[in-house]
Amino acid sequence: MGSSEFVFRPGSIEGGDFRFDVGTAGSTTLVLQALMPLLPFASRQITLEVRGGTDVKWSPPVDYVKLVMLPLLAKLGVNISMEVVTRGHFPKGGGVVRVSSAPSGSLKHFVGLKGGRTSSIVGVSHAVKLPSHIAQRQASAAVRQIEEKGLLRPEIEIESPDNGSYLSPGSGIVLAAKLENSSIVGGDCLGERGMPSEEVGRLAAMRIIEEIESGCFLDRHMGDMIIPYLAIAEGVSDVSVSQITPHTLTNINVAETIAGIQFDPVGDLGKQGKLRVSGLGLRKTLTGASPTEPRLSEGS
Repeated sequence: MGSSEFVFRPGSIEGGDFRFDVGTAGSTTLVLQALMPLLPFASRQITLEVRGGTDVKWSPPVDYVKLVMLPLLAKLGVNISMEVVTRGHFPKGGGVVRVSSAPSGSLKHFVGLKGGRTSSIVGVSHAVKLPSHIAQRQASAAVRQIEEKGLLRPEIEIESPDNGSYLSPGSGIVLAAKLENSSIVGGDCLGERGMPSEEVGRLAAMRIIEEIESGCFLDRHMGDMIIPYLAIAEGVSDVSVSQITPHTLTNINVAETIAGIQFDPVGDLGKQGKLRVSGLGLRKTLTGASPTEPRLSEGS
């Protein structure tokens, strides 16, 4: 507090087993956001256990990470599997997420300018420490809204487990649409006190419908979360995004400052846009460095 300067000298990225406990309902997925770009460059396999909130405001729901983010990052060479052991909601948290990653040593570039037609829609509707019918009502409302738009009927998993192991009540729904051009877009809504279950499901459906109808390759949330990966990948990445958000612009600014790369103009705030960048080509090598230390590929 009060300092005017921050110095960071990165060292080697070691593999192994790590545990992080937020201690509250603070977001487990935001912790993972900070850690995941390191994992491809580790010396060996990494396993992470993160405790806190899995479905909380102002952060990606854990099912979005599992259904949308991880499958898309796999296309760049990020090899991560995730297990949701226990869900955590505000205010007590108590959720547990386990992640395992095998290092790839480098990331591939990513190109996708059109979303294409929908090939399937899946989802997860959950309710813990609440009546089990809440999860079903959320799902039913989402299905109705999506079918009214003439889209494929979603296959939604209902999750309403034994309430004994959960610290706080909560509910939510995440939907993921697989598109014919190998993209995935998402839509979600978190349950709130006083919000009918039907409205939770309807809002999630409306959000994914908007993403599908944009015709873009990435939804607005993935459009900002993918930026660090594009910045350090090899080659030129070029993807369309359904909406340029303040998070998009912030992440680009940070990536450009730290990595020394330059994104092309992305478009207007609140509008559709594109992410185009020649990545840094970060690569874990054995030449002139310890086996665990990432180095730039030759010519970067």
